[in-house]
Amino acid sequence: MQKFKLKTGDLVKVIAGAHKGAEGKIIKVIRKKNRAIVEGVNIVSKHRKPSANNTQGGIEKTEAPIHLSNLMLLENGVPVRVGYRFEDGKKVRYSKKTNKAI
Repeated sequence: MQKFKLKTGDLVKVIAGAHKGAEGKIIKVIRKKNRAIVEGVNIVSKHRKPSANNTQGGIEKTEAPIHLSNLMLLENGVPVRVGYRFEDGKKVRYSKKTNKAI
């Protein structure tokens, strides 16, 4: 399995695509498709049929997945590249800009 540099709960910025410049928190990472769902980014309208849970039905707005290559981790509001290194026998992520562990 591929190791990703972004995790659920990370604050990220969109660096490419239609939603360039938008920021949000990662809600879920979809590992098989190299995508993530980011809060408030890539909102799409879905038409829902009435069901037992949703008796009314109608149009629902939800976040759609966005490719991980279009996201960059934010550290103190600044986009940074992420690397890995070992500190005290543990593998940790670090910012390549500030050289500090994340």
